[in-house]
Amino acid sequence: MGVRRDLKRATRRTGPAGGAGVETTVDGDGVVREVRAAPLAARPASGSTADIPYTNAAEAPDDVVLRRERDGVWHPVTAAEFTREVTAVAKGLIADGVEPGDRVAVMSRTRYEWAVLDFAVWSAGGVTVPVYATSSADQVEWIVRDSGARHVVTETPQNTATVTTATADHAERPRVRELDAGALDELTSLGRDVPDEEVTGRRAALTPDTVATLCYTSGTTGRPKGCVLTHANLHAEAANTVELLHPIFKEVTDQTASTLLFLPLAHILGRTIQIACLSARIEVGHFPSIRPDELRPALKAFRPTFLVGVPYLFEKIHDTGRATAEKIGRGSSFERAHRIAVRFGAAHLDKLLHGGKGPGPGLHAARALYDLLVYRRVRKELGGRLRYAISGGSPLERDLNLFFYAAGILIYEGYGLTETTAAATVVPPLGPRPGTVGLPVPGTAVRIADDGEVHIKGGIVFGSYWNNPEASRQVLDDGWFATGDLGSLDADGYLTITGRKKDILVTTGGKNVSPAVLEDRLRSRPPVGQCLVVGDNRPFVGALITLDPETVAHWLSVRGLPAGTPMSEVIDDPRMRADVQKAVDYANEAVSRAESIRAFRLVEGEFTEENGLLTPSLKVKRQAAQQAFAADIDKLYS
Repeated sequence: MGVRRDLKRATRRTGPAGGAGVETTVDGDGVVREVRAAPLAARPASGSTADIPYTNAAEAPDDVVLRRERDGVWHPVTAAEFTREVTAVAKGLIADGVEPGDRVAVMSRTRYEWAVLDFAVWSAGGVTVPVYATSSADQVEWIVRDSGARHVVTETPQNTATVTTATADHAERPRVRELDAGALDELTSLGRDVPDEEVTGRRAALTPDTVATLCYTSGTTGRPKGCVLTHANLHAEAANTVELLHPIFKEVTDQTASTLLFLPLAHILGRTIQIACLSARIEVGHFPSIRPDELRPALKAFRPTFLVGVPYLFEKIHDTGRATAEKIGRGSSFERAHRIAVRFGAAHLDKLLHGGKGPGPGLHAARALYDLLVYRRVRKELGGRLRYAISGGSPLERDLNLFFYAAGILIYEGYGLTETTAAATVVPPLGPRPGTVGLPVPGTAVRIADDGEVHIKGGIVFGSYWNNPEASRQVLDDGWFATGDLGSLDADGYLTITGRKKDILVTTGGKNVSPAVLEDRLRSRPPVGQCLVVGDNRPFVGALITLDPETVAHWLSVRGLPAGTPMSEVIDDPRMRADVQKAVDYANEAVSRAESIRAFRLVEGEFTEENGLLTPSLKVKRQAAQQAFAADIDKLYS
């Protein structure tokens, strides 16, 4: 994998790492090439993730571990209640024919029943295979066939129809049960005659090295690959994350820690956060949508103390604040609040991290004023109790991070992949560093190869791709996983992701351009919805840009234009193009002129999961988007 060997080692302990030893390795030029973080949780000698509910029920049966929404009310679920339900469903799965090692696919949005099923499958000795609820019949057919799943639990009649169509030609069609049709009640009834001891025996037979789940990469290109993750992988991720982050969430807020989980549980980040919270007895609620307009009412009702989300959510919360201010004639006030927040956040972090002077009296006063006018409204949009958030999936724009920091919400960025059981790095408590994705999760090492590729090693790294030894050999070497992402390490070992190897554009002038930096900054500025930076084998860098529908509606309203104005007229309006140009100019500030966007084209429509242009984690499928808008790309250069 091409890693230089002229390295020397330097070791130091860092407070921000939560007490974990952080060891950095530098090359002959003094550049940090590798960083390792000591584990905070030992690898278990026995047992599995399936034991978590049973441990909770034995140690603290009356503790509330989940909250379940019914008719707009969040009802508490104790450790004992949850464990009884897991056992009942596990008995039903056994009665339904699930044998140890069998794969059980779950095709559902995020909801309480998903949590029950996950632990029930494990308690029955099975392997969970998550499937995104938005998956096409072709994707479902491949995942079910490749994994060999003989049982599928769906959420809706539409999901059931998709599975039925997808597996119609399979020699052995899977048994399908549907949550909306009472699947858990059916399984509970089916397993009434199975003794509890059968579940206990199967659970006891599991070891840390037993396969826990096959997670198929959502992937921006190519056919999904099944990542084989063991119970030890899940433990390494969840236990070390809890040790690193949970004391801060619990002690600093002085509140009962709770989170509303809305990330897809088919995504490994959502799963590992759920496992971490249950093992730490942090209250968890579930919500089926990541769309901000649907999520905001749930946040206000649930009132979490921390969240795990993607940059898109925080961008939309910020944009909603701006739009609300503009509606009441205070748009300029919001812009001043934004600038003050960025200045305050930068000065405060400089004092915390580098011993700087910090914000002066005038900046403190301005921040206090805008806290009354703006920032408290932002906190209210997120439930009012939120003080911490973790952002992953793609980089969070630095100024946006500083805005939330000044507004009283500390956002820790993290980075990881399905192959690393979610987060491989995270910004540690008491060591925020906006613009980076943090230090290795305890027990993990990160190195930078000669070509800038990020490699990861540790207990969180998967063992292989299911039924695909060749693909496994291509990315695994002596325990190191080659991520395909490009990055760099600073002097303290913090990782910054700069792009994706396969996404690098090379213009006809020979300039290498990473589109990620430009795209992330573009998306952080209204009225941009989604974007695609292009320029490979072209004379200059260009961009295709879609407009955010909510922002367009607001834009029309403040200008007194009809709400039904056709999008074709909106994208041709010189005022709209001028607003988009401001976003382009902002993106270009981060790169050299040779790498900057010289031309852009506004296109109608949106990039969505439904039209196949976004992954379920809201990443653009570059190949699909380039094919869909090939004519528009050509017009950029005509």
